[in-house]
Amino acid sequence: MSATRSVADRGLRAVARVRGVREHDSRLGLQMALAEQQALEERATALNDRLAALPGDAAVTPAELLIFRAGTAALGAHLRDAREEASSHHAVVEGARARWHADKAQLSAVENLLERRAVRRRAERAKAEAKELDDLASVRWAREAHR
Repeated sequence: MSATRSVADRGLRAVARVRGVREHDSRLGLQMALAEQQALEERATALNDRLAALPGDAAVTPAELLIFRAGTAALGAHLRDAREEASSHHAVVEGARARWHADKAQLSAVENLLERRAVRRRAERAKAEAKELDDLASVRWAREAHR
């Protein structure tokens, strides 16, 4: 019966393999997106910490104050850019998560269909076996009844 099973489900098993590869790829894509998101958030946090750690009274002369303000403004701009990049990458993460969930659901659907088919085949085999045993018992009873 396993030859019948493999022939009957050959196409569906091929679909399951493709769906499995797709699910694996989308899971890896989600992991990469999450790692990149974490790196972007860490960069923004590091820039924020650097900006918060700047001394407020380091400049003594007007030239030093001008340089300090320009450096602070540049650091603030980098921080703003890093936060925007981390925020916009959130959409990438959510897209990757949605793709993975969809691929996982498609794989589960195919696997469930394969399992239901296997259960149905087992039930049909059990029914056929019960019928055969019943026929054998009927023949035996008929022989014994005619003796």
